[in-house]
Order: sequence, then structure tokens, then C-alpha cells
Amino acid sequence: MSEFEHISSRGGSGSVDRPDPASTDGLSEAVAELLPALEQFIRFEGKDPAGRRSLWKPALDEPLPLQGAGPQAVLETLRSLVIPNGLRLGAPGFSGWVLTMPSTVPAAAHFAGMISAPDHGWTTAANFIEELALRWLRELLGLPDSYEGVFTSGGSVANLVGLGAARQHACERLGLDAAGEGLHALPRARAYAGENAHRSVHRALGVLGLGRQSLQVVPSTDQGVLDVAALSEAIRRDQRAGLVPIAVIGVAGDVNTGAVDPIEAVAGIAHDHGIWFHVDGAYGAFGILDERVRPLFGEFRGVDSLVVDPHKWMAAPVGCGAVFVRDRDLLSRTFTMEPAEYLEEEPPSERDLSSPFDELPPIHHFALELSAPSRGLAVWAVLKEIGVAGLAARVGRHLDCARRVADRVRVTEELELLAEPVLSVCCFRFRPPAITDEERLALLNNEIARRVRARGRCVPSTTRVGRRLAIRPAFINPRTTLADADALVDEVLAAGRSLVEGAGAQVRP
Repeated sequence: MSEFEHISSRGGSGSVDRPDPASTDGLSEAVAELLPALEQFIRFEGKDPAGRRSLWKPALDEPLPLQGAGPQAVLETLRSLVIPNGLRLGAPGFSGWVLTMPSTVPAAAHFAGMISAPDHGWTTAANFIEELALRWLRELLGLPDSYEGVFTSGGSVANLVGLGAARQHACERLGLDAAGEGLHALPRARAYAGENAHRSVHRALGVLGLGRQSLQVVPSTDQGVLDVAALSEAIRRDQRAGLVPIAVIGVAGDVNTGAVDPIEAVAGIAHDHGIWFHVDGAYGAFGILDERVRPLFGEFRGVDSLVVDPHKWMAAPVGCGAVFVRDRDLLSRTFTMEPAEYLEEEPPSERDLSSPFDELPPIHHFALELSAPSRGLAVWAVLKEIGVAGLAARVGRHLDCARRVADRVRVTEELELLAEPVLSVCCFRFRPPAITDEERLALLNNEIARRVRARGRCVPSTTRVGRRLAIRPAFINPRTTLADADALVDEVLAAGRSLVEGAGAQVRP
């Protein structure tokens, strides 16, 4: 018998009166040991951890511990190896993903929630704040109070929740209960979205049993948004063929170029045909706070479900999405938990202030999770700290960053703008006059992006606009300023010129 099998076979025998081996006190001391390393980390100095993996990876790669090393060993590993080699998502020059690390106050609120409100199944101050945060978000987005909101782990799950409600809505119109009875009696289904729809939409349709192939991708206009005329024709064609429309999906700021579908026009077409209108605003919905682009969004009160991601532009901790659904009862029929002995009964009709469950919303009937952290605490902290005005200023600054990049691209011969910035994304490329072949340009710009990221000052990503490879900064980071937008252009120019002009550095297909 191995030592592992020997320890496992003993189980808890002889340990009934012994304290648990895990530390359950000394929280202040443990956190204090890590704070200097965390403060050092958010200076974002030194090299990227990927280049140092030969140092930290072997030190971390150890066998399963048969006997615990104790709290100090864990804290020391965190302090010396894990924290210094973390993801620098919050560095001012990081614009590669439509994601960022939290600012200070929501990070602190998240930590406070982990300890004082580890779950939302009780009447606590943090859980009341969760409902308050949803109310604030509704107001910020211009949604009526009648919309039911629920926090999720992110936009992917939020899209799944919204489209789950759409499926239930479409089936109930046919006299079917998709959530209760399944989809065996449902004729072939169809959902509609533009070419810029996030791929989590395809996955949600697959998980919901409708199939990824149920999505009809509607062509885009020259502006890269859903073509309203093409959508109308696709719906009429499918209805004539006997297909059942489930949902029309609009995008309020796609992560590729920041384009915003014509929300009000698409809503009109969907509702004319009695189809659920779902809007994925995970990245861009907060763009309504900037008057320059607000008309693009119209009124969200015309949507049936709306997704936002506070862990994007709001800089709440990663793992915080939200979805709002017009019909509260429909949402409950979609995700209701079946009765079980371990689930408390609904609160009594008359208020019982002695009950820890009084006034709790039945969250487990509105989404996928039963146990869940208090995500709204961080959202509340963001809005409590900076208010709508502060968030609007952040959005405006980031739109300015994208426009600053575009302005510099327009006046620089070696650069080419591939998509006019709508929100805070700007797609461009290095395009010296001597290189016209698209394959060579793609290789060149891939290498430019790699070299820029390796230097560490700026971290953009790449994408494709049409068939052309673009360098794509997405500005949502609270620490990013116009100086960082300028630095990105300078870094791209320096890397591109070095590659083209340097001896033997020509990029060939």
C-alpha cells in the first residue's frame, strides 16, 4: 500500500477531537504578509512572467502533498512566486483584451464579500446591496424597474440565461413548456444574429438544445453592423418554411471592432414578428454614458433581455456579469428549482423579521447557480465610489484613446486604419508603401504585435477586419490614459520600422 493509499484509508479515524488542520484565524496577519507583494505587483514593473517561466514553473511544480506544509509555506509561495508572476491585466498599456483587473475599491469590496457574505442565501447587508446594485444598474441602463436582474459569472452565462428565457417564450407561444417537458415537440428552431455576434451565443444555443446550426448569421452592412433589411427577409423566409424563430440577437458593442447594431430598428423587426429580442451589451452597453455615441443604442427599454459585464468597463473583479429580463415570471419558469427537502420554503406572505430568509429574492429560480458569491457588492462599490459621472468620464476617456490612435494613424504614411472607432476599440495596421501583398502584411503585423508585447510597455491584440489582419487595442482599463494610446502607436511604429529597415529583417510569406 502506498503512503497516499495508507493516509486515505485511515480517513478521519482517531481525529474526532482534533482541530481542523486549516488556519481559521490570523486573517489580518496573513493578508498583511501578502500586501507588500501585491503593492509591488500593481506597479507593473519588470518583465512579463511568460519570459520567466523557467524560474517559477519548476518551483511550483511539485507532487500532491501528503502532509500539509502549513500556512507559512503557502503564504511564502504566494508572496514570492505567484503574485510577482501574475497577469498584468491592469497595466496602463494593456489593451489586448476587453477585460481588465479591478480598481482598488471593488477589489477590497470583493475580498470583504468573500469573508462576510460568501453566499447570497441569507438576509445580510451584502445581499441587500446585491439587489441595490441591480437596481442601480437598471437605472443606469434606462431599464424599467419591472425587469428582473441577476448577476452571473460573466457574459457567456448571462447570454445563456437570456437566450434560455427566449427559448421558453417561443415554446410557450406554441403551447409547449421547454424547461419542463424538453424540446421533443419543438419544430426546427431558428435564431438570428449578425456576423459580429460573440461566439458565446453559438455555444448557448448548443447548450440549450437548439443547436449551434440554428443560428442564422445575417450579413453585415458596410459599417460592420447587422443588415436590417436582410434580417427581415431571413425571418419571412424561415417562417414560410415552417421554422420557429426563437430570438433575434443584437450586439451593443462587439469585441472585434466596437460596432453597435441598430438596436431600435432591430427591436422593431423582432417585435413585429413576435420574436424575443436579446441584446449582448457585455462590453459596449455602458457606451450609452457618452453623448457622442448614445444615439447608436436607442432605448434599451425596447429589449427583452440585456447582458452587461461589470468586470469589463466598470472594472469589477473578473467573474461578474449581469442579465436583465423583461418578464420575471417567464424567467422563473425557465430556471426554477424543483422542490427539495433541503431548500427552504418561500418566505411567508406576511413579513417575518425574525426569519433569515425574509425578503430574499428567489435567486435560484432565475439563473443556473444555487450557491454563488455576492457579486453585486463590487458593482455597488464601483458606483458608490465614482458614481455615474465617474463611469461616464472613464468611458469618454477610453473613447478618446481610440480616437487618438485613429487620428495618428490617419496622418502617418506607414499606418492604415482598418475600421473607424465607434467605442473604445481601434483596428489598424502597419502598412509600409513597399509591401502590398496581404499575406506579407499579415505576417509583418503579427510579428509587430509579438515584439510590442514582448517589450511590455503596451499589450495590444490582433484580429481580422474582413480578411486583413489588424492590431487591435481595446481601451477599458481605468489606469489607461491618452499617453498610453500614444505610446502604443509609437511602439508599433518602432517595431514595424525595425523589421522593415533592419538588415535581414524583411518578412516573407
